[in-house]
Amino acid sequence: MNFTKGEIFHIDKPYGWTSFAVVGKLRYHISRRTGIKKIKVGHAGTLDPLASGVLVICTGKATKRIEELQAGVKEYVAEIKLGATTPSFDLETEEDATYPWEHITREQVEQVLSTQFVGSISQVPPAYSACKINGKRAYKMARQGDDVELKAKTLVVNEIEVLEMEGQRLVIRVVCGKGTYIRALARDIGIALGSGAHLTGLRRTQVGDVRVEKCMSIDEAVDLINTVAIETEEN
Repeated sequence: MNFTKGEIFHIDKPYGWTSFAVVGKLRYHISRRTGIKKIKVGHAGTLDPLASGVLVICTGKATKRIEELQAGVKEYVAEIKLGATTPSFDLETEEDATYPWEHITREQVEQVLSTQFVGSISQVPPAYSACKINGKRAYKMARQGDDVELKAKTLVVNEIEVLEMEGQRLVIRVVCGKGTYIRALARDIGIALGSGAHLTGLRRTQVGDVRVEKCMSIDEAVDLINTVAIETEEN
């Protein structure tokens, strides 16, 4: 492997890890193995700490491909709780309101998803997100209790389907383009169903042509870095 010339790792990011922490872990071992203190390592497409699944990590000159790689279509499996909301639209914050949900049927969900959430849609990003407002990260402002107003963005949802539904628990599969917040999608689905909703689980199962089944664990990536033959030339 030539980490300076550029390598790409496909990692199955575990629940609880930030994308930045995964980058830091791999950078540490690559730097220690190569002796290069400031080697470039970056990720293509942030995955929230409360989500797991495909995270693409690039090293060296391959970091120039990050924009290209994160533009690929992504697939998620999302678990949603109907009838309750949280300020962050997921489990980062506590439930702040409850709503009737008993009227919601699977047929209604499927009809709403197919008519309102496929194709080009408008979505307001979550206040608890990395979007910037006057140079400040929205999530930092939200955690401080500041008002956060974000503008709606146009994005594309290629496919969306119901995988499971029982009581307040709804599991959906989403295939979408860059910039889609699945937490915000959960919020909007709850509203469209005349209720409320928030994300309780998220797994990114595909990025571009890369399936999660083909990804390495962090430990496997570290083992590879520490045992693989290293090329040091830059061309």
